[in-house]
Amino acid sequence: MIAKETKLKGCFLIKPKIFEDSRGYFFESFNQQKFNKSIGLDINFIQDNESFSVKGALRGLHYQKGKFAQAKLVRVIKGCVLDIAVDIRKNSPTFGKHISLELSEDNKTQLFIPRGFAHGFVVLSNTALFSYKCDNFYNKESERGFIYNDKSLHIDWMLPEETLIISEKDLELPAFKDVRF
Repeated sequence: MIAKETKLKGCFLIKPKIFEDSRGYFFESFNQQKFNKSIGLDINFIQDNESFSVKGALRGLHYQKGKFAQAKLVRVIKGCVLDIAVDIRKNSPTFGKHISLELSEDNKTQLFIPRGFAHGFVVLSNTALFSYKCDNFYNKESERGFIYNDKSLHIDWMLPEETLIISEKDLELPAFKDVRF
């Protein structure tokens, strides 16, 4: 596996070593020892989640606060998504900045998102199967978020806004400037 830190300190792109032949391919999608060594941290994932979504489904921008904050390792098993991570660490030089990248079944790239980041994605393919590991359990009372189209963040979701499918809950999220991190 090859880990490369993004412009946001602590966020890493993870590329697996893929073995291909006439039968197809094989790769190690996760190895705790190699992963921790690659990113220089000791992360212990304790929960795996999976979502299935249709084209235009936008999930985000979410995070958990306080002792229930989560680091995540995300990947796409089937399809393609535009994945977004926003730095919400108040003392970070990149506070309020984001990265966006396509994760797909073809590129098999994973993104490690440390605690202190909000996360979201939109499905670019007809459907997508999205998987992520978390280093902390979900806690409903700690769940937070901010609106996906906040003008101050300048996020290009790559699809026309009128085609997006967004939950009522996500449409009611506050503006970035109104959130107390």
